[in-house]
Amino acid sequence: MLKLVHDATAPAVGDPDTMIVDLDELCRVAAQQMLATALLAERRAYLDAHADVVDETGKRLVVGNGYARPRMVTTGAGQVEVTAPRVDDRRDGEKFTSSILPAYMRKSPKVTEVLPILYLRGLSTGDFAPALGEFFGSKAGLSASTVQRLTEAWQAEHAEWMTRDLSGVDYVYWWADGVHFNIRLEEDRLCCLVIVGVRPDGTKELVALADGYRESTDSWAEVLRSLRDRGLQAPVLAVGDGALGFWGALRDVFPDTREQRCWVHKTANVLDALPKRLQADAKTAIQGIYNAHTRTDALTAVKVFADEFAEFPKATRKITDELDTLLAFYDFPAEHWLHLRTTNPIESTFSTVRLRTKVTRGAGSRKAGLAMAYKLLDAAQARWRRINGHELVPLVRAGATFIDGQLQERSDTNTGSVAA
Repeated sequence: MLKLVHDATAPAVGDPDTMIVDLDELCRVAAQQMLATALLAERRAYLDAHADVVDETGKRLVVGNGYARPRMVTTGAGQVEVTAPRVDDRRDGEKFTSSILPAYMRKSPKVTEVLPILYLRGLSTGDFAPALGEFFGSKAGLSASTVQRLTEAWQAEHAEWMTRDLSGVDYVYWWADGVHFNIRLEEDRLCCLVIVGVRPDGTKELVALADGYRESTDSWAEVLRSLRDRGLQAPVLAVGDGALGFWGALRDVFPDTREQRCWVHKTANVLDALPKRLQADAKTAIQGIYNAHTRTDALTAVKVFADEFAEFPKATRKITDELDTLLAFYDFPAEHWLHLRTTNPIESTFSTVRLRTKVTRGAGSRKAGLAMAYKLLDAAQARWRRINGHELVPLVRAGATFIDGQLQERSDTNTGSVAA
């Protein structure tokens, strides 16, 4: 039985039956005792469930068998010593396995999860021991060899994910982008070719993540052909920046997919072609284009922009020559416009990748960098929210007509009725 003694001179640790009231130590000892009680209760339940299983002589085939050797387990309450009760199950092919404390477990699942997540989020391996030692009561953390094993496991997981069957999934919208970051042991930067899709229920999901060479058409085509060959149907609309590699590959592999250029990238490109003194006014004029309520109003705003900055044709042509792909979003639900005008879902998510690579001065290899990006994006998916107006996504897949964001009624020529 645990006894608490109010004695400022007593040692913080020592005899587990008599110690001072220290919150963290109290939690650790309580966790140890509760774990021991739970393991005994688990064994008792297993024995009771098989109490009537006997051999030909009437002896029970499932009996208690003492305790395993003590082991230290790192939990959220700190390190605790555990002596797990054993069971002798003499039935053929049967074996007692604790669901609370599986064999060889040295860290609780939550601790096991949090360590690689902290590494991915930017905590360097050398910081683990001082950062977590006080909390867990030991030098818990990730050694360099452990990180290497983690990275190898992530690489294998990413490789398997990139060959998964896609015949049973559907993505109505795509965002596509190429994201670059440094590789510490190589001269060339890693270019991650990323596709994020929108499912018919409006949820966002990572579709593809591959190593590409400077966003070339061949690199993108390889990614898209792999998606097609694994059963994925073409999206209705793809959103991306002006990189010609993706669009050339898309037209070849999924020619029926509509194209929408990213207005954030386009705005940056236009401003780069203008003097700095005019950039603020130009940015406001461009916002007036893509924030217009109708395509007609947007075209009017385009004319105003072109007239105001006619002295800089290189800048104005970046918009006037691509109106079809810049204004494609008007043919989709107005609730979706906020999502379809930019590749921000990819850009914002990759901020965590940039944090990780900044701390480590880049991944050690291209495969390691790609695996790290995959794990970060895979973890981020749980926090991605559904797009606005998610109930309209199935209508887009079904081919419904939208004009200036509004669903149009269609006439049924066979019955003469009108349907949405």
